[in-house]
Amino acid sequence: MARKLVTMDGNNAAAHVSYAFTEVAAIYPITPSSPMADLVDQWAAAGRKNIFGTKVRVQEMQAESGAAGAVHGSLNAGALTTTYTASQGLLLMIPNMYKMAGELLPAVFHVTARALASHTLSIFGDQSDVMACRQTGFAMLAEGNVQEVMDLSPVAHLAAIKGRVPFLNFFDGFRTSHEIQKIAVWDYDDLAEMVDMDAVNAFRQRGLNPQHPQMRGSHENGDIFFQNREASNKYYDAVPDLVEEYMGKINAKIGTNYQLFNYYGAPDADRVIISMGSICDVAEEVIDYLNAHGEKVGLVKVRLYRPFRADKLIAAIPATCKKIAVLDRTKEPGAQGEPLYLDVVTALANAGRNDIVVTGGRYGLGSKDTPPSSVFAVYEELKRDTPKRQFTIGIVDDVTNLSLPETDAPDTSPEGTIACKFWGLGGDGTVGANKNSIKIIGDHTDKYVQAYFQYDSKKTGGVTISHLRFGDHEIKSPYYINKADFVACHNPSYITKGFKMVQDVKPGGVFMINCQWTDEELDEHLNAADKKYIADNNIQLYTINAIDKAIEIGMGKRTNTILQSAFFKLADVMPIDEAVEFMKAAAKKSYGKKGDAVVQMNWKAIDAGLDAVHKVEVPASWSNPAADPAPKALKGPEALVKQIRDVMEPISRMDGDSLPVSAFEGNVNGEWEQGASAYEKRGTAVMVPEWNAEKCIQCNQCAFVCSHATIRPFCLTAAEAEAAPASTKLADTKPKASEYKFTMAVSPLDCMGCGECVTVCPTAAIEMKPQESQSEQQAAFDYCVENIRKKDNIPGVVSEVSVKGSQFNQPLLEFSGSCAGCAETSYARLITQLFGEKMYISNATGCSSIWGGTASISPYTTNKASGHGPAWINSLFEDNAEHGLGMQIGYETVRANLITKVEALKGKNAELDAVIDKFLETKNNTKANDEPAKALIAALEACGCDESKEILKDKQYLAKKSFWIFGGDGWAYDIGYGGLDHVLASGHDVNVMVFDTEMYSNTGGQASKASNIGEVCQFAAAGKEISKKSLAEICMTYGYIYVAQIALGANMAQAVKVIAEAEAYPGPSLIIGYAPCELHGVKGGMTNCQNEMKKAVAAGYWNLFSFNPAAKAEGKNPFTLTSKAGDMSKYQDFLANETRYSRLARAFPDRAKALFEKNQAAADARYEHLTKLVDLYK
Repeated sequence: MARKLVTMDGNNAAAHVSYAFTEVAAIYPITPSSPMADLVDQWAAAGRKNIFGTKVRVQEMQAESGAAGAVHGSLNAGALTTTYTASQGLLLMIPNMYKMAGELLPAVFHVTARALASHTLSIFGDQSDVMACRQTGFAMLAEGNVQEVMDLSPVAHLAAIKGRVPFLNFFDGFRTSHEIQKIAVWDYDDLAEMVDMDAVNAFRQRGLNPQHPQMRGSHENGDIFFQNREASNKYYDAVPDLVEEYMGKINAKIGTNYQLFNYYGAPDADRVIISMGSICDVAEEVIDYLNAHGEKVGLVKVRLYRPFRADKLIAAIPATCKKIAVLDRTKEPGAQGEPLYLDVVTALANAGRNDIVVTGGRYGLGSKDTPPSSVFAVYEELKRDTPKRQFTIGIVDDVTNLSLPETDAPDTSPEGTIACKFWGLGGDGTVGANKNSIKIIGDHTDKYVQAYFQYDSKKTGGVTISHLRFGDHEIKSPYYINKADFVACHNPSYITKGFKMVQDVKPGGVFMINCQWTDEELDEHLNAADKKYIADNNIQLYTINAIDKAIEIGMGKRTNTILQSAFFKLADVMPIDEAVEFMKAAAKKSYGKKGDAVVQMNWKAIDAGLDAVHKVEVPASWSNPAADPAPKALKGPEALVKQIRDVMEPISRMDGDSLPVSAFEGNVNGEWEQGASAYEKRGTAVMVPEWNAEKCIQCNQCAFVCSHATIRPFCLTAAEAEAAPASTKLADTKPKASEYKFTMAVSPLDCMGCGECVTVCPTAAIEMKPQESQSEQQAAFDYCVENIRKKDNIPGVVSEVSVKGSQFNQPLLEFSGSCAGCAETSYARLITQLFGEKMYISNATGCSSIWGGTASISPYTTNKASGHGPAWINSLFEDNAEHGLGMQIGYETVRANLITKVEALKGKNAELDAVIDKFLETKNNTKANDEPAKALIAALEACGCDESKEILKDKQYLAKKSFWIFGGDGWAYDIGYGGLDHVLASGHDVNVMVFDTEMYSNTGGQASKASNIGEVCQFAAAGKEISKKSLAEICMTYGYIYVAQIALGANMAQAVKVIAEAEAYPGPSLIIGYAPCELHGVKGGMTNCQNEMKKAVAAGYWNLFSFNPAAKAEGKNPFTLTSKAGDMSKYQDFLANETRYSRLARAFPDRAKALFEKNQAAADARYEHLTKLVDLYK
């Protein structure tokens, strides 16, 4: 049967195949595998049938270990079961993998191979995870591109069913999982024809059942375990032949030549690479080039990695081969070589092929790009008489000198390929528009297409680079584009920051810049290197002002549609009239349900993009441009400044690939200096706040909610005001004038432009204005941050535990990589303002580890006066609570030993005794112990005795510290819940802050047990049916845990009070903060984040309360219900205001009505229950 050509990515291909053979899918989200499970869930919700004529039953679990357990159980019950995972998630499944293999169950795991967290977290691709599984007993099948994923994934299912050995089917995370190609897609009838239904029936009959009961999972002693383990050997011996059998069936159907090991290249090659995964396609391009130029090289592609058939490998290697380079995408520190290398060496040795020189190379760790230049370097190295036995490619290793030298490589992509590159801003629609463009070209022309999307490690607001290729020949180029026909810069800040973009344009190619500049202003902003390259290489330079056009049309900051239209006009990949027709059809399909006005607006944007491009005539002077001014000198600690110059700045310019190994000699354990984000100055916001001193009542609410700490209040003395830059706006303090002048300083270059400050301002004292109009305010902000410290006796400030008072404390979380308007960072920033100088933070993997822990660009910083600040660490996802408790126990153990030594000093003199007594009296209160600890250190230094000197060696352990455990609801409610429960129940003095977005925000918005009834998330495509877990109430049942729910925008005073109370409580505390997320689809965007919190509380969707066990000892009610009864007449309007709910009404209106009513009823009952708790705890 002829197969249809469809444009899709690797995840889609694997999901399409797996759905056909799957009856049950037990799943848990992890990047980059989550889209597979999400697609399976969507198809099941839409009623798609598998080859057995049934819908797949999808079950999300609380963790990967739980998903593996569910797969194991489902298989034992006789249902064909699949899961999808990667990285640490795969490792959590390993214990069950041994069980499934040992019990000969036909599981199939589809794995997007990804790096494992070591010195740092990496969500990107390599094969470290799958290599950790090679002893489990799973067969392992590898694919190298999207088409291979489609073609070969059936082999895993078919062979598992017939052979009874479970399969791990893997392909490279991101590079293959997220790469978009036009591929031929299996028809389910073809797949059904290949299934051995007798084997399916036999599997079903082997399922455990009380009607023919058996026992599995027994325990065996040393007398028989070994023998029983060996009894399964014949099943493994049979797997390679089974795989070959099914590969043969596939070859017969679609005309391919898949083998266990495929050879590509010269039949008489003398130099051969052996590898698996996406690098094989890079190697094929290089082989074609070298062999066309008279060389004799080849490649052996490994398909079936386990069981490893050495005889088949030997047969695939040309008899003429003299040297082999084995390329592994993993690192095994201390080993003689990486896994595939050792397998190849063993195979050759056992075959007596000692005449072949074998070398081993590492490549591609953490998605490091592996371009043709790297493969050229390998073949060049193999020319040497004695090539390096171990080497690396794709990096410059100037420390251990393992890397191979690489030079500029020729263009090896298929002739006629058009390459385009787009530099966008995360969340600006660039990636979405390019996915739309690739689909238009792929589906409506005969061209082959490829798309890949490169990101930095921030949330929305980070840099995105879209790599698109189109051509008349099949495209297999799994590497970044650095020779482009068309490059677009969608954000003008990338020009002013000197990003290397135009250098990727081929001579005579097109470079388009989205900006508001005239040609003269462009001349001022382009650096000398860019000008010279443009002039010397005849670059066709265009500008387009999509920024103002979008505002004029009514699209706000969304410039993507205008820029997409301009691309089609300039890139000439298809007739422009057809492109416009298809773009408008796509817009109607995407936005039709939002009404005709929205469709018309997008159509206007498409038309505008055609006319808005402006050709810039390149001045002859650009061939010899004036030199750029020297970079500004940086102030700050020497180690931090070095980190900024040597590491952060190249990373921020997306030029981290150029950094050598020596750049990280000071960071081998993944440790970085705090405070780096202040130097970044991204300047990506189009509109930023302008403060009106006359209207302002100095409530500080704008600073209180600011996600990025870019708007801050300061009080200046007369001398400080006199020394301030002329642009500093000053006002008398309110509610009454004082010795100080007040300013609300704004950092235009750090602001993300969300507009939350405007939303919460009670007097309209803030307006959003174009960033360039506010540029003079940067000097005022920088002056205040550097020179102005907190003052005493500020009018209207009674305590720092207040909305106004807290904001005069320096925020020790600033300019993070979070989304504009993020609620999580507002909570975290506030906590640092209250306790930052004493804080330890153990952070669960998730959004808060991404915006809080970007390598070399830490947003956590130190207090300007003391130099102290949060000590932050991310361990893993699942173990965060335990890790945080471990830090607290470790610190307090050392401290307790010191305190014993301090107590032993008593009696030396009365003055020292008084200092010690005060220290001991306050030792359990972070705030109260601060000054006594300083006084004790001073007294010990003055004492000078040997005992004092011994204590002073560890003086940093004397003061009481504040231990915080940060994480999202996916961690707290699901994967980390068991640990969280144990840590809180332990009674230790730790503080837990849960950022509750009601979904797994970091991995794309999957359902968690914090998700609510009717909410549409990934893995809940038809709306979640089960109510939200009441984590707060569960923890309250212990009776000795401080528990609270807060919502910053709904009640600021309650939030700050709760945080202070929780930290002061001498035991465990749990604070759950409601955190609207960009993925909620709040109408009007995240500028309404704080308003949405207010609406949630007003409607009764979210309740504010606190449970303080300390109050009971004082004869007070420990439970305080701050919320009033919700206005249920507003409840449905609240749900309709967010697309996570409203889209269910569009897709399944009847189901939505029922679930929304159930949601409201649950909220009503919840509040009634909370009112009863007030009486219960009296």
